Amino acid sequence: QVQLVESGGGLVQAGGALRLACAASGRTFRSYARGWFRQAPGKEREFVAAISWTGGSTNYADSVKGRFTISRDNAKNTVYLQMNSLKPADTSVYYCAQGVGPFARAGFGSWGQGTQVTVSS
Repeated sequence: QVQLVESGGGLVQAGGALRLACAASGRTFRSYARGWFRQAPGKEREFVAAISWTGGSTNYADSVKGRFTISRDNAKNTVYLQMNSLKPADTSVYYCAQGVGPFARAGFGSWGQGTQVTVSS
């Protein structure tokens, strides 16, 4: 079983930046995709970004394209989400996920506890 622990959340003003990190431990699989999702109060969890097992393929939600960048360091079993030009609409709990295959289209099966990101106007 894999454990995913997110860090890097916090309070930031609109236009600012944050970098989230998700460290994996336990039964980790470097050959699996990783992703980030978010959930705002009263809303369903939504996809934010995903990265393939090599890091060679990434995809993003339209709402974050050009502002967020996902990356991974397989030597450290860690995936990152660099968030720039943050907006109040980005306020959510952000969750890290591990895929069930090498690419995101296979889906995600393990989730972290989440980290709160709050963007003030």
